[in-house]
Amino acid sequence: MSFGDPNNPYGQQPQGQPGYGYPQQQGGYAYPQQGQQAYPGYPAGGYPAPAGQVPMPGGVKAARVILYVLGILQALFGVLLLLGGAFFASLFADSSSSTASDAGAVAGGFFVIIGIICIAFALWPILTAAKMAKGRGGVRGSGIAFGVVQSLFAGLSVLTNLAALGSADGAPAIVLSMIMAVVSLALGIWIIVGLANSAASAYFGRPQY
Repeated sequence: MSFGDPNNPYGQQPQGQPGYGYPQQQGGYAYPQQGQQAYPGYPAGGYPAPAGQVPMPGGVKAARVILYVLGILQALFGVLLLLGGAFFASLFADSSSSTASDAGAVAGGFFVIIGIICIAFALWPILTAAKMAKGRGGVRGSGIAFGVVQSLFAGLSVLTNLAALGSADGAPAIVLSMIMAVVSLALGIWIIVGLANSAASAYFGRPQY
């Protein structure tokens, strides 16, 4: 049987030759076989797990709880200062002495200002902890920075209390203040350690889709 002129492009092509340069594979179209990687960057078994399903490391969980606790305690302390300042100012408002009334207003205003600062500062750890579930490196850096500030002020308080322990006056109050400063220092260091390790780095650097 003749296939015609081999130089004729419209003639019938011989059997068994691949058409138009595409490789022929058994079974039809060349889909990836089972067990083969279909696209680079994705596992062969399917797509990677969503970012929300990546478990939070234990150190990050502990740091998050500490941030919540410290933020809430600072906010409560700020509210107490606001109430105390208002009460202190009203206590001397009806005084017959103008000097006492002015002094009470100044002292009450001072407590109110400190209370507002404490409440504003309390938003830092609370918002940082709230964003840790979906946050990235910026949230981690914010938590570490708060831990550093917390440890710094707590360390200064420990040194101040140590210097005051030599005085006999008010020793129980100094000891109580020392205990609170040591606990605050330990919590600040705990935040830093929980967020600065390699597991926390991998968690906050995880891919998000």
